[in-house]
Amino acid sequence: MSMPFYVSPEQMSHDKAEFARKGISRGKSLVTLECADGILLVAENPTNLSKIGEIYDRVAFAGVGKYGEFDRLRKIGVQWADVEGYRFSREDVRGKALANQFSQIIGDEFNRSMKPLEVEIVIAEVGDPQFAGHDKNSLYKVQFDGSIMDLSRFCALGGATENVEEHLESNYQDGMSLADAVNLGRQALQRAENGTPDLPAESLEVCLLERSRTGRKFRRLAGSEIGTLIG
Repeated sequence: MSMPFYVSPEQMSHDKAEFARKGISRGKSLVTLECADGILLVAENPTNLSKIGEIYDRVAFAGVGKYGEFDRLRKIGVQWADVEGYRFSREDVRGKALANQFSQIIGDEFNRSMKPLEVEIVIAEVGDPQFAGHDKNSLYKVQFDGSIMDLSRFCALGGATENVEEHLESNYQDGMSLADAVNLGRQALQRAENGTPDLPAESLEVCLLERSRTGRKFRRLAGSEIGTLIG
């Protein structure tokens, strides 16, 4: 009788992690920046498929990796937020609770399935002083194994973002203008391992959670506006 093939849990987790990292690294990087106007999300994206989307009034979602997988997560987040806002109130839809939902979904997939999700996502929530306790921005990064990172100032997504993070750390300033934030995001993306030098405006996807807007804060910047901001 032949013995069944055995793989230790540690080796299986390691192999899944390597598989997920390779899938994520094949996609273009993405950065999220706090600025004077709110929270800016900038992605290198030469395709017509959106990597950045609105979840609810003050909450945005962005992902890198396998498009079909993180877009499915975005739709799950929209459905969850709609139900949560209907059951309670619109201001009760918070980025932290949404990040916990995504963490559970992604973590369960990593632990139970042979193939993990090849995704890395960020949940951004812009502060609004008209709601008590909601005045500060929030950034949550959820990785391929379901682990959550609670961040501030900026966040970088992608398989190899060391150069991106180093550039952001060296050049980020609190209270940056929208134009400065867009330019810093573009410069950081150009330094990604698989980034494009002299990244043109038409290859950028840029969205803003704009604090001063009434109601829904999410705004997608048109190509002409991006071109003006990066000069």
